[in-house]
Amino acid sequence: MTKGGMESVEVFTAEGKGRGLKAQKEFLPGDVIFAEPAYAAVVFDSLTHVICHTCFKRQERLHRCGQCKFAYYCDRTCQSAAWLNHKNECSAIKRHGKAPTENIRLAARILWKMEREGSGLSEGCLVAIDDLQNHVESFGEEEKQELRADVESFLEFWPPHCQQFGMQFISHIFGVISCNGFTLSDQRGLQAVGVGIFPNLCQANHDCWPNCTVVFNNGNHEAVRSMFHTQMRIELRALSKISPGDELTVSYVDFLSLSEERRKQLKKQYYFDCTCEHCKKQLKDDLMLAVKAGESKPSADTVKEVIQLSKDTLEKINKARMEGHYHEVVKLCRDCLKKQEPVLGDTNIYLLRILSIASEVLSYLQMFEEAADYAKRMVDGYLKIYHPNNAQLGMAVMRAGVTHWHAGLIEAGHGLICKAYAILLITHGPSHPITKDLEVMRVQTEMELRMFQQNEFMYYKMREAALKNQKIQVMPEPSNENAPSLFHKKE
Repeated sequence: MTKGGMESVEVFTAEGKGRGLKAQKEFLPGDVIFAEPAYAAVVFDSLTHVICHTCFKRQERLHRCGQCKFAYYCDRTCQSAAWLNHKNECSAIKRHGKAPTENIRLAARILWKMEREGSGLSEGCLVAIDDLQNHVESFGEEEKQELRADVESFLEFWPPHCQQFGMQFISHIFGVISCNGFTLSDQRGLQAVGVGIFPNLCQANHDCWPNCTVVFNNGNHEAVRSMFHTQMRIELRALSKISPGDELTVSYVDFLSLSEERRKQLKKQYYFDCTCEHCKKQLKDDLMLAVKAGESKPSADTVKEVIQLSKDTLEKINKARMEGHYHEVVKLCRDCLKKQEPVLGDTNIYLLRILSIASEVLSYLQMFEEAADYAKRMVDGYLKIYHPNNAQLGMAVMRAGVTHWHAGLIEAGHGLICKAYAILLITHGPSHPITKDLEVMRVQTEMELRMFQQNEFMYYKMREAALKNQKIQVMPEPSNENAPSLFHKKE
């Protein structure tokens, strides 16, 4: 079954997994299999005044809707593009006196769209909203309570003159949001800023080692003529060669966890048991639990002790990071690494987690040489574990490259930046803001590398002079959040 712009995929019944998506033609790494605009989407409650409600870009100065005083936009273009979806919301917020929570706003936008277009198949959708999974029957007591509270709040917000929907259908919509809400990120892709429903994307099943990745594209409103503007959308991109008839899969969770931990997370958040090859055969688990090789192999008790110490340290680190005590974080990392290094192998996830935090926080504190050493070890470990075209791997390699560049290690820095660029060309595409930033860094580091190869002494002299005149760009403050996950699901 295909529909408007979705000719390259079809919905099929996947054995033991319900519906899935299948390729209708061959795709190569980096190909966009399909792009899909949101059926409905909203900005998170905490960010409504700093993120554009149309394209979800973070902007310094936003225009506020003069009617409801709640919605914010980049400019008139974004405001005009939003009016069809904001019109009902605008008058409902004025009538209600305040804006409700993101869940209520998203449910209302879905139902207003149904009121306008009917509840059948929308243009370009392979599946109707009515037919999306809601998993309400699998909810625990706490989730059921949250659902009841959401339905009550929704009924208070929903205007009496609009089409009235039954309680069961409203509950279905909240269930759909809970199970299928997709995380929207800002233009740099580093922070989750909203949630949307994309019916076609919802059909893609999970695999811990998927053949596709999803990237959020904020669209482009910079062209002078609005007919050349592109709307906000998600893109499903191929990570490896895909043949006609192959199932298209994405990963709902980060791969950097033991198969048992990933399975627990998937069961808790998405209500299914993962049966992918990597989980069934526990592939890569041995690497993620590697211990130091050599003649004097550490005892099982020593390994157990160090892993427990690592878990305890990660808890202390989280607390110190939340409070902004970054020097304390560095001390905790250094002490933990001293205990880990003689015992854990270089791909052990507990060692890699500490190396990742240490390199990020030290970069922020501008202690670039030590940060670069940890970042290099982290990347070496990641390269043995992650799929070669994994977006999180690309971002980690980019961070390591920038750290080396700031440390004056131009050869290693340029090499890592080129490696990250090659990965992100596939996972994000050439027009994504992060890929464009990387392209600028690649050109800059290539120029510096040439200068370094011609005359090392002169290169360091010029670098020193440049740093004196221009304060080195500070790395972003370390975030306690992980990179935005694929689907928006409360932990």
